[in-house]
Amino acid sequence: MTVPASTPTAGEFRMAWALVVVAVLGMGLLLAGPALRRRYPVAWWLCLGFPAAALRVTRSWRPLMAACGLAQSRKAALAVVSGLVGHGAAPPQPRVPRRGRMHPTAGGFWLLVRLLPGQVPEDFVKAAPAMAHDWEMHTVRVTTWRPGVVRIAATFADPLRQPRMPRRHRADRLLRVAVGVLESGAQWVIDLRKIPHWLIVGATRSGKSTLINALVAGLAPQPVALVGVDCKGGMELSLYERRLSALATNRRQAVRLLGALVDLTQGRMALCRAARVRNIWGLPDAECPVPVVVIVDEIAELFLVASRAEKDDAQAAATTLVRLAQLGAALGVFLVVAGQRVGSDLGQGVTALRSQLGGRACHRVADSGTAEMTLGDLNPDALQAAQSIAPEDAGTAVLASADGWERARSYLVPETVAEGVAAEYAHLTPYLPELADSGSDDAAAVHIERLDRDA
Repeated sequence: MTVPASTPTAGEFRMAWALVVVAVLGMGLLLAGPALRRRYPVAWWLCLGFPAAALRVTRSWRPLMAACGLAQSRKAALAVVSGLVGHGAAPPQPRVPRRGRMHPTAGGFWLLVRLLPGQVPEDFVKAAPAMAHDWEMHTVRVTTWRPGVVRIAATFADPLRQPRMPRRHRADRLLRVAVGVLESGAQWVIDLRKIPHWLIVGATRSGKSTLINALVAGLAPQPVALVGVDCKGGMELSLYERRLSALATNRRQAVRLLGALVDLTQGRMALCRAARVRNIWGLPDAECPVPVVVIVDEIAELFLVASRAEKDDAQAAATTLVRLAQLGAALGVFLVVAGQRVGSDLGQGVTALRSQLGGRACHRVADSGTAEMTLGDLNPDALQAAQSIAPEDAGTAVLASADGWERARSYLVPETVAEGVAAEYAHLTPYLPELADSGSDDAAAVHIERLDRDA
């Protein structure tokens, strides 16, 4: 006697179709995964990469913590032995640090981990390479979130390989420019209101000029004055001359121009004192003077001397640069100093100037002394990373600050693009009367004599 087959219900039919659709979609994602990752890396990561990474982290967390020495026994050693002998029970599972929920980002994820008693953040920093290998991530960085808690951030690919410049290169705030990408995947932003002065070093074809191009292209559309000092005859900064309020192409002109900038800061200082404010940002908008960004290309040309006359010029240039660095942040004058080589052999003025430049970007350099001068006083741990930059990694730099360091890469902004942006916004070039008369040779001699008299 045969039993008639039961007819599937409507609910079972819909469930079967849903499973088929899910299977087809899953197969399609797996087949299209490589192409999706190349064209839409963020979509690939959120749809496929992050779920797989979350599964790997969940499965490997306990054995990984134990292998890296970050797990702690729940009982003292003698208690564990006595428990095994007396009752034949299995040893208790070790206690591992408790992790929080994983938060996806455009290029990875981050999570918080609470430290166990006796642990310090450095223990997790040492385990970061093992985490990256186990989770199949490009890199893992560990930072302190708050006392007793660390933040673990992972990226699935190298964001520095081919950084993509935004379609619209504009700033959302005055004196703030996105010039590249950080190793974490976030934008590399130079904000002169937060870090007013920068030192940028790098050998030939290391990406130093590309970074300056990106900075000029971002500042040109803003209501700021750009001033150039290029003692190599203006070969680099003359491309932006239509957007520059002033340009010095040799050391004598540089001394005149820097002296005029010092006089400009003195006038702004008197203006702030009369208004009883500490900086120009406290003045009414109608009275606030235009910010001035001074770009000094190849700083060594200002300090190298071959005669007594050149020594006087170099000393005058060093003195004025240090004075601008000390007073400029509050008075709206900002320095961006660049060079292929920066060392103590250039004179005491270089060391004094270096101490005033809080922002540091070190590209591939030809000598260890330049890397030491750039990064050593802020974060010695960044020296090894800076000296390991390969020649093919043009544009890659190591950024150092008082609380750490990170790798970054500037957008590829050719000279022709930056020159076009400067020409497009040439009508925004402000006229600064304080700099109008800084071109005569007599002005340079008077300025040097005044410095000698003050000394």
